[in-house]
Amino acid sequence: MIPESDVTFAGSFLDRADRLRGDADWLAARLADRDSMVLPFWRGKPLFDLTASGPRLAWLSATEDLVADCPEPTVFMGLDDAGVAHFAADVSYLAPPDEHPAQFIDSQTLDLSETRKFIELRAIMADIDHRDAGIAAAAKGIFEWRLTHGFCANCGHRNRASHAGWRFDCPSCGRQHFPRTDPVVIMLVLDGDRVLLGRQSGWPEGMYSLLAGFMEPGETVEEAVRREVLEEAGIVVDAVRYVTSQPWPFPASLMIGCAGRAVTTAITRDPHELEDAIWVPKSEIAEALEGRHDRIAPARKGAVAQVILRAWVRGQIKGI
Repeated sequence: MIPESDVTFAGSFLDRADRLRGDADWLAARLADRDSMVLPFWRGKPLFDLTASGPRLAWLSATEDLVADCPEPTVFMGLDDAGVAHFAADVSYLAPPDEHPAQFIDSQTLDLSETRKFIELRAIMADIDHRDAGIAAAAKGIFEWRLTHGFCANCGHRNRASHAGWRFDCPSCGRQHFPRTDPVVIMLVLDGDRVLLGRQSGWPEGMYSLLAGFMEPGETVEEAVRREVLEEAGIVVDAVRYVTSQPWPFPASLMIGCAGRAVTTAITRDPHELEDAIWVPKSEIAEALEGRHDRIAPARKGAVAQVILRAWVRGQIKGI
């Protein structure tokens, strides 16, 4: 088994305390309490303290002007072991976005000081503390959902944030809307001591990863694994089993890691999905994970694909 602590964005030190999300008076009192903590986000990027020991989330007092003046409703993230309330706030009002072309990682930042900066989670996920990562991912997921679901899908009226930020209510027709999570299967497809890797054209040079794809309505996880591998690489898979999972807030996925056994090996690549697809021996995966392969760069540290590949190389995942 893969320990949950090995998976970036999995786990949190907060009790989400859903039981308190509907208590408007309690929430208002906590937001007026200087001991309550708020994590600011700017354009989907959390605020980090860049300390000597590594980046940590920069929690501010709920009464600081930066968050107290925020025009957007906060999100109640939960309670710590001492009962202190933690919130997240979208402070994108601080500065408008710069115009720039689409990038694999959004490098734009906003600095509050030399050590406090808003940084894209994808860029820093290899270094972020495990307990911080789960909170940052949850808050980012909520703010991404707000950006794309501001209007009622039933009647088109502007939605209103409610339930401590975890729900949209339509004041016109009364429809309730909840944050969505899109399930994605990601597969360690094995042929004995070889694994199937692919790359997409927009990825960094040399980067290869496990095949992955969104689940469709009416599918089991196992069916989705078999369909995606067949569609993208022309490989038939029979036995499939669950390995691990990872919240992936880019923008709102749950990566469901599986291992699958290939019963065919001839690759027929879908050029619309993959730029390349290859079988790679375990010994070469070990070299790639150590940065010593002359062709293959593995998925980024922190991504569940690398977690699964490392577990396979270490013998934590056996053939199926």
